[in-house]
Amino acid sequence: MRIISGNHKGRAIRAPHNLPVRPTTDFAKTALFNILNNHFDFAETKVLDLFCGTGNISYEFLSRGCTSVTCVDNNTGCIEFVKEFSEKHFPGMMHAMRSDAFRYIKNCHTTFDIIFADPPFSMSNVWELPDLILSQNILNKNGWLILEHSSHSKPTCKAIISETRKYGHTSFSFFKPLTQSPSPLERG
Repeated sequence: MRIISGNHKGRAIRAPHNLPVRPTTDFAKTALFNILNNHFDFAETKVLDLFCGTGNISYEFLSRGCTSVTCVDNNTGCIEFVKEFSEKHFPGMMHAMRSDAFRYIKNCHTTFDIIFADPPFSMSNVWELPDLILSQNILNKNGWLILEHSSHSKPTCKAIISETRKYGHTSFSFFKPLTQSPSPLERG
């Protein structure tokens, strides 16, 4: 695993092998950030990374200039690794906390420009996330919610998917707040 772009391009992410993670592939990560680069000024973007695992996606945001990233994962080992890595390479720029993602969303009083969620592909209630996040109003008016999921997973949420991009066995579904009209991928 490595950071693919930005100030820390090429930096290896050497997480312990015993962490229960499925890191986003470089192929899928490159495609995702090619989309995001065209729509966000990362220096002004506040990010929430749910089910952060090793922090792989968060480090991409930080390497590209984000100064405010919050990571949430319920695994102690993952959070310890994220804190150690971020303090070494991105001191003071990341807030990592151990919490159940659903509980965190329900108790969150902050808003974000991008919420990225990468739950385990086997999680049975994955499609509850978009409805919960959008109902809690923690996504800014022009913000994006990005859900990484298995390409074989069928959406069962009420939230409207603006678009889904498939990259092999991994897909990213993009959601927007109900007040936002154009598709996130159509905005210029």
